[in-house]
Amino acid sequence: MKRIVIDSNRCTGNGRCYALAPTLFTDDDRGYGQVAGDGVIGDDQLEVAQDVVLACPEEAVSMEDV
Repeated sequence: MKRIVIDSNRCTGNGRCYALAPTLFTDDDRGYGQVAGDGVIGDDQLEVAQDVVLACPEEAVSMEDV
C-alpha cells in the first residue's frame, strides 16, 4: 500500500492535485492542497495518484510506502 503526502513547504496552491483527483485531495481556506483522509490509497487509485505526482509543478506531492 501507498500513502500520498503533500510537502506544505513546497506547495504554492496551484490546485492541480485536487483538480485531477478530487477524491484524494482537497484544498484549505487559502487554496493550498490537502490530502483527503489519511492519504492511504489502494491499487485502484495508484494510477491517478501517480498522475498527480507528475503534474505537480512544485513537486510537492509524493507517495511513500505504508
